[in-house]
Amino acid sequence: MRMTASNVAASARRHVLQRRIRWIVTATIVYNVIEAIVAITAGTLASSAALIGFGLDSTIEVLSAAAVAWQFTRRDPERWERGTLRVIAAAFFALAAYVSVSSILVLVVSVEVEHSSVGIAITALSVVIMPFLSFAERRAGRELGSATAIADSKQTLLCTYLSAAVLVGLVLNSLFGWWWADAIAGLIIAVFAVREGLEAWRGDACATSVGMLLEEDGDEAHEH
Repeated sequence: MRMTASNVAASARRHVLQRRIRWIVTATIVYNVIEAIVAITAGTLASSAALIGFGLDSTIEVLSAAAVAWQFTRRDPERWERGTLRVIAAAFFALAAYVSVSSILVLVVSVEVEHSSVGIAITALSVVIMPFLSFAERRAGRELGSATAIADSKQTLLCTYLSAAVLVGLVLNSLFGWWWADAIAGLIIAVFAVREGLEAWRGDACATSVGMLLEEDGDEAHEH
């Protein structure tokens, strides 16, 4: 009887966490759609490749979050873990590719970027909002043992870093004319995006413990 009660409690908690993740990724999708529209519009008006790239990055984040949202609408989310991880990995690689190309083009072409108050405002807002979404999803994903939720939370956190890099670049450009600052930061972020993409891609190598494969190094050492 005690085991039965325990199992019921565990199942109830699992449903709560799955529902929480659905709400988090839904909020992430809505915010990123708005962010993409504002950033791409502001970037076009200011001739800012960094802002336009930031807006397109938001669409990649929408893809990643949508994949997780879809997974957790299935009756058995764990069954779809492997394919969803591949989608998230592809999103990381797409982000790295686009940020790399756009950053290199900015450095080569040396396009003069105009001041953008709207661009500074939307990137500053993202620096504040995105870490909370990332933390909430990562926490729920860890408790649930979901590699896809953890990977998507890393995608959101990486987008936070990109937001900060673009914000710093826009501010430095406005204050000192340092148009190249955000491009350099973008290249650094691209390296981390590739690393996270590889981790997510390898996440389906072990179907029996896929929920633990994206844990921090210390946790992995403890597992082994």
